[in-house]
Amino acid sequence: MKKIFFTAVFTLITTIVFAQYNYRDSNRIGISFGVNQFTLNTNDFQTKPGTGWNAGLSMRGNFYDDWDMVYSMQFSENNFLVATNSGFITEDTNYKLSSAQISLQLSFRIIENHLTVEFGPTVQVNGKLNIDKVNENNVISGTTLLAKDIVAISQFNFYPTVGITVGAKHFRVNISYQYGINNMLGNLNNKNLGVDLKGNAGILNGNLVIYL
Repeated sequence: MKKIFFTAVFTLITTIVFAQYNYRDSNRIGISFGVNQFTLNTNDFQTKPGTGWNAGLSMRGNFYDDWDMVYSMQFSENNFLVATNSGFITEDTNYKLSSAQISLQLSFRIIENHLTVEFGPTVQVNGKLNIDKVNENNVISGTTLLAKDIVAISQFNFYPTVGITVGAKHFRVNISYQYGINNMLGNLNNKNLGVDLKGNAGILNGNLVIYL
Protein backbone atom coordinates (compact mmCIF):
# COMPACT_ATOMS: atom_id res chain seq x y z
CA MET A 1 0.00 0.00 0.00
CA LYS A 2 2.93 2.37 0.69
CA LYS A 3 4.05 1.97 -2.93
CA ILE A 4 0.57 3.00 -4.11
CA PHE A 5 0.64 6.05 -1.81
CA PHE A 6 4.05 7.20 -3.07
CA THR A 7 3.01 6.64 -6.70
CA ALA A 8 -0.12 8.69 -6.14
CA VAL A 9 1.85 11.51 -4.50
CA PHE A 10 4.41 11.58 -7.33
CA THR A 11 1.70 11.57 -10.00
CA LEU A 12 -0.24 14.40 -8.38
CA ILE A 13 2.83 16.58 -7.79
CA THR A 14 4.07 16.00 -11.36
CA THR A 15 0.65 16.93 -12.76
CA ILE A 16 0.48 20.05 -10.62
CA VAL A 17 3.96 21.25 -11.56
CA PHE A 18 3.37 20.61 -15.28
CA ALA A 19 0.02 22.38 -15.24
CA GLN A 20 1.37 25.36 -13.32
CA TYR A 21 4.18 25.72 -15.83
CA ASN A 22 1.93 25.69 -18.87
CA TYR A 23 -1.19 27.41 -17.52
CA ARG A 24 0.13 29.58 -14.76
CA ASP A 25 -2.82 32.00 -14.86
CA SER A 26 -5.52 29.33 -15.01
CA ASN A 27 -4.70 26.87 -12.26
CA ARG A 28 -4.39 26.97 -8.51
CA ILE A 29 -2.80 24.61 -6.06
CA GLY A 30 -4.93 23.94 -2.99
CA ILE A 31 -3.82 22.76 0.44
CA SER A 32 -6.66 21.30 2.47
CA PHE A 33 -7.23 20.07 5.99
CA GLY A 34 -10.34 19.35 7.99
CA VAL A 35 -12.55 16.73 9.62
CA ASN A 36 -14.70 13.82 8.51
CA GLN A 37 -17.57 11.76 9.85
CA PHE A 38 -17.39 8.11 8.80
CA THR A 39 -20.43 5.81 8.88
CA LEU A 40 -20.43 2.08 8.12
CA ASN A 41 -23.92 1.29 6.83
CA THR A 42 -24.67 -2.38 7.57
CA ASN A 43 -27.53 -4.54 8.84
CA ASP A 44 -25.18 -7.20 10.21
CA PHE A 45 -24.27 -5.42 13.46
CA GLN A 46 -24.79 -2.11 15.22
CA THR A 47 -22.55 0.81 14.26
CA LYS A 48 -22.23 4.50 15.08
CA PRO A 49 -20.41 7.20 13.12
CA GLY A 50 -17.08 8.55 14.35
CA THR A 51 -15.01 11.67 13.70
CA GLY A 52 -11.58 11.76 12.04
CA TRP A 53 -9.28 14.14 10.17
CA ASN A 54 -8.29 14.93 6.56
CA ALA A 55 -5.26 16.53 4.89
CA GLY A 56 -4.51 16.81 1.20
CA LEU A 57 -3.47 18.57 -1.99
CA SER A 58 -5.52 19.57 -5.01
CA MET A 59 -5.27 21.38 -8.32
CA ARG A 60 -8.16 23.43 -9.70
CA GLY A 61 -8.01 24.38 -13.38
CA ASN A 62 -10.26 25.82 -16.06
CA PHE A 63 -11.98 23.10 -18.05
CA TYR A 64 -14.70 24.56 -20.29
CA ASP A 65 -16.81 27.74 -20.03
CA ASP A 66 -18.11 27.81 -16.43
CA TRP A 67 -16.62 24.43 -15.55
CA ASP A 68 -13.42 23.69 -13.64
CA MET A 69 -11.70 20.37 -13.16
CA VAL A 70 -10.37 19.52 -9.70
CA TYR A 71 -7.69 16.84 -9.21
CA SER A 72 -7.08 16.00 -5.58
CA MET A 73 -5.45 13.58 -3.20
CA GLN A 74 -6.49 13.28 0.42
CA PHE A 75 -5.07 11.37 3.37
CA SER A 76 -7.51 10.60 6.16
CA GLU A 77 -7.96 8.92 9.47
CA ASN A 78 -11.53 7.63 9.79
CA ASN A 79 -13.26 6.30 12.90
CA PHE A 80 -16.50 4.45 13.61
CA LEU A 81 -17.94 2.51 16.52
CA VAL A 82 -19.30 -1.04 16.74
CA ALA A 83 -21.42 -2.33 19.62
CA THR A 84 -19.57 -5.19 21.40
CA ASN A 85 -19.83 -7.24 24.57
CA SER A 86 -17.03 -7.76 27.05
CA GLY A 87 -18.34 -10.33 29.48
CA PHE A 88 -21.59 -8.87 30.78
CA ILE A 89 -20.61 -5.34 29.81
CA THR A 90 -21.79 -3.75 26.55
CA GLU A 91 -19.39 -1.17 25.12
CA ASP A 92 -18.66 0.54 21.80
CA THR A 93 -15.38 -0.54 20.23
CA ASN A 94 -13.66 2.11 18.12
CA TYR A 95 -12.35 1.08 14.71
CA LYS A 96 -9.74 3.31 13.07
CA LEU A 97 -9.10 3.35 9.31
CA SER A 98 -6.16 5.11 7.64
CA SER A 99 -6.74 5.80 3.95
CA ALA A 100 -5.66 7.72 0.87
CA GLN A 101 -8.08 8.98 -1.76
CA ILE A 102 -7.58 10.19 -5.31
CA SER A 103 -10.45 12.04 -6.97
CA LEU A 104 -11.33 13.77 -10.21
CA GLN A 105 -14.20 16.23 -9.83
CA LEU A 106 -16.09 18.40 -12.28
CA SER A 107 -16.78 21.79 -10.67
CA PHE A 108 -19.47 24.21 -11.86
CA ARG A 109 -18.79 27.88 -11.08
CA ILE A 110 -21.97 29.52 -9.77
CA ILE A 111 -20.10 32.60 -8.54
CA GLU A 112 -16.52 32.72 -9.75
CA ASN A 113 -13.94 32.50 -6.94
CA HIS A 114 -16.75 32.24 -4.37
CA LEU A 115 -19.25 29.41 -4.97
CA THR A 116 -18.96 26.12 -6.89
CA VAL A 117 -20.57 22.68 -6.82
CA GLU A 118 -18.55 19.53 -7.51
CA PHE A 119 -19.25 15.93 -8.44
CA GLY A 120 -17.21 12.99 -9.69
CA PRO A 121 -15.49 9.70 -8.78
CA THR A 122 -13.18 9.04 -5.86
CA VAL A 123 -10.99 5.97 -5.38
CA GLN A 124 -9.81 5.03 -1.90
CA VAL A 125 -6.93 2.78 -0.84
CA ASN A 126 -6.74 1.70 2.77
CA GLY A 127 -5.19 -0.84 5.08
CA LYS A 128 -6.77 -2.98 7.77
CA LEU A 129 -8.93 -1.57 10.51
CA ASN A 130 -7.16 -0.90 13.80
CA ILE A 131 -8.61 -1.45 17.27
CA ASP A 132 -7.15 -1.30 20.76
CA LYS A 133 -5.75 -4.65 21.88
CA VAL A 134 -7.88 -4.56 25.00
CA ASN A 135 -10.99 -4.76 22.77
CA GLU A 136 -9.77 -7.43 20.32
CA ASN A 137 -11.64 -10.31 21.98
CA ASN A 138 -14.88 -8.45 22.57
CA VAL A 139 -17.84 -10.18 20.93
CA ILE A 140 -19.69 -8.10 18.34
CA SER A 141 -23.25 -7.72 19.60
CA GLY A 142 -25.77 -9.95 17.82
CA THR A 143 -23.07 -12.17 16.30
CA THR A 144 -20.52 -14.80 17.30
CA LEU A 145 -17.68 -12.74 15.78
CA LEU A 146 -14.88 -11.23 17.79
CA ALA A 147 -13.96 -7.58 17.27
CA LYS A 148 -10.66 -8.63 15.68
CA ASP A 149 -12.43 -10.87 13.12
CA ILE A 150 -13.59 -7.95 10.94
CA VAL A 151 -10.40 -5.88 10.62
CA ALA A 152 -9.21 -7.27 7.23
CA ILE A 153 -11.68 -5.30 5.11
CA SER A 154 -11.48 -4.61 1.36
CA GLN A 155 -8.55 -2.34 0.53
CA PHE A 156 -10.02 -0.62 -2.53
CA ASN A 157 -13.26 1.36 -2.44
CA PHE A 158 -15.06 3.48 -5.02
CA TYR A 159 -17.05 6.54 -3.96
CA PRO A 160 -19.25 8.79 -6.13
CA THR A 161 -18.80 12.21 -4.52
CA VAL A 162 -20.87 15.41 -4.45
CA GLY A 163 -19.90 18.64 -2.76
CA ILE A 164 -20.04 22.40 -2.51
CA THR A 165 -17.20 24.90 -2.12
CA VAL A 166 -17.78 28.42 -0.79
CA GLY A 167 -15.53 31.29 0.29
CA ALA A 168 -13.03 33.82 -1.04
CA LYS A 169 -10.42 33.57 -3.79
CA HIS A 170 -7.71 32.06 -1.62
CA PHE A 171 -9.66 30.65 1.35
CA ARG A 172 -12.65 28.37 0.86
CA VAL A 173 -14.62 25.74 2.72
CA ASN A 174 -15.51 22.50 0.95
CA ILE A 175 -18.26 20.19 2.21
CA SER A 176 -18.70 16.86 0.42
CA TYR A 177 -20.44 13.53 0.82
CA GLN A 178 -19.14 10.19 -0.45
CA TYR A 179 -21.01 6.90 -0.59
CA GLY A 180 -19.16 3.67 -1.18
CA ILE A 181 -20.62 1.55 -3.98
CA ASN A 182 -18.70 -1.65 -3.30
CA ASN A 183 -19.11 -3.91 -0.27
CA MET A 184 -16.47 -2.75 2.20
CA LEU A 185 -16.86 -5.98 4.19
CA GLY A 186 -16.79 -8.26 1.13
CA ASN A 187 -13.21 -9.35 1.75
CA LEU A 188 -14.30 -10.87 5.08
CA ASN A 189 -16.66 -13.32 3.38
CA ASN A 190 -13.63 -15.22 2.07
CA LYS A 191 -12.14 -15.72 5.55
CA ASN A 192 -14.20 -18.82 6.51
CA LEU A 193 -16.04 -16.87 9.19
CA GLY A 194 -19.35 -18.52 8.36
CA VAL A 195 -21.03 -15.19 7.64
CA ASP A 196 -22.13 -13.17 4.63
CA LEU A 197 -21.40 -9.58 5.61
CA LYS A 198 -22.35 -6.47 3.68
CA GLY A 199 -21.47 -2.89 4.49
CA ASN A 200 -21.17 0.37 2.58
CA ALA A 201 -19.24 3.37 3.83
CA GLY A 202 -20.60 6.91 3.90
CA ILE A 203 -18.21 9.80 4.53
CA LEU A 204 -19.11 13.44 5.25
CA ASN A 205 -16.09 15.74 4.81
CA GLY A 206 -15.60 19.34 5.87
CA ASN A 207 -12.31 20.88 4.71
CA LEU A 208 -10.69 24.30 4.65
CA VAL A 209 -8.92 24.82 1.32
CA ILE A 210 -6.11 27.36 0.98
CA TYR A 211 -5.39 28.24 -2.66
CA LEU A 212 -1.84 29.45 -3.38
